Amino acid sequence: MMHEEYDFSKAERGKFFNPKAKKNLPIYIDADVLDYFSAKAKAKGVELNTMVNDLLKKDIALIEGIK
Repeated sequence: MMHEEYDFSKAERGKFFNPKAKKNLPIYIDADVLDYFSAKAKAKGVELNTMVNDLLKKDIALIEGIK
């Protein structure tokens, strides 16, 4: 909620805008899928994000190979 006492008279539009900034959007994974891959990653001694990224890269390679 904006209050009247906010003073934007010295504000600079776009001061913190960076067109090259990388945006990481959240991805929501079902709880059972997360539990499964968390356990597999722990058993292999790798980070969960590393395992999931590797699996997704393999899926991309399969999909691109089918075209």
